[in-house]
Amino acid sequence: MQRLPHLDELAKIIATGGTHFETRTVCEVTCHGERMPVQVVTMGNPDLDVPAVGFFGGFHGLERIGAEVVMAYLHNLATRLKWDSVLHAQLESVRLVFMPLVNPGGIWRGTRANLNGVDLMRNAPVESAERVPWLIGGQRISPRLPWFRGEPGQAMEAENRAVCEVVASELLTRRFSLSVDCHSGFGVNDRLWFPYAHTRVPIGHLSEMHALKDLLQETLCNYRYIFEPQSRQYLAHGDLWDHLYLRSRQQPERVFLPMTLEMGSWTWIRKNPRQFFSRLGMFNPLIEHRQQRVLRRHLPLLEFFVRAACSHARWAPAAEEREQHRVRAMSHWYPELQPGTAS
Repeated sequence: MQRLPHLDELAKIIATGGTHFETRTVCEVTCHGERMPVQVVTMGNPDLDVPAVGFFGGFHGLERIGAEVVMAYLHNLATRLKWDSVLHAQLESVRLVFMPLVNPGGIWRGTRANLNGVDLMRNAPVESAERVPWLIGGQRISPRLPWFRGEPGQAMEAENRAVCEVVASELLTRRFSLSVDCHSGFGVNDRLWFPYAHTRVPIGHLSEMHALKDLLQETLCNYRYIFEPQSRQYLAHGDLWDHLYLRSRQQPERVFLPMTLEMGSWTWIRKNPRQFFSRLGMFNPLIEHRQQRVLRRHLPLLEFFVRAACSHARWAPAAEEREQHRVRAMSHWYPELQPGTAS
């Protein structure tokens, strides 16, 4: 079995970071006798009083560009650590957590699901009480079909349990944290989705999400990200970030803001229609200069989230501001739930 190149690339990045990085293997998957680690890389201040940001990629093996964007940012930090005194000062005020290759088996096979045929983004113990689209919303018919949730009553897949352990220990233990999970394949626009996926009911931290949206649009004014709840597009069973957000609500004094970057891969197909006939081409830029452009394009976004976490006390709404943001958010994202709106 040929070794997964992404694992070798991650190893090189970790070596570049040297003693500034803390690395551990949170689980392993085995394919054709080859053991592949699922690793977490952490850096910055471990003090629980400082905020934290988690970066995740590779949940879906087909969407390699998501893992590559996270690794590109980790590489950016690793090289800057050699000379950037501003970065060193910033890391005193934040904890950074990276899991770039959550599903190495799926990446190696070139499949959306993991080695057991389970879609990790449909595998959490969250059920939608509302109608979800057939198949795409999660199904238990067969692992041979896409969006398989796993057998009923079984524990979450090992990769998901590893993510939950990392999020619980590194993010949910802090007063403020956020996460970014990088994917591709939905439409022509780059989108930032936040929970919920299992219901159209707004999340408890809707005001904070709206304030973060405003901050993003003001700061990265030349970038076009559609910032919205995932429920505006479709509902699904078993969303892992819904599960983790609901878990965070057990400690109401803490704020956890999980987001998904959904890169619009149809743009790459439109520019190079031959990609439509390639399974990987449906989800990844196959021409090198376009891949490099994508890796560059999203670095400012990931850096923005680190700075936003460091400075959350300056923009996160409190008291009357929370209600103002909630009203604006309901009007912007949930107009159908406004009083007097016809159903």
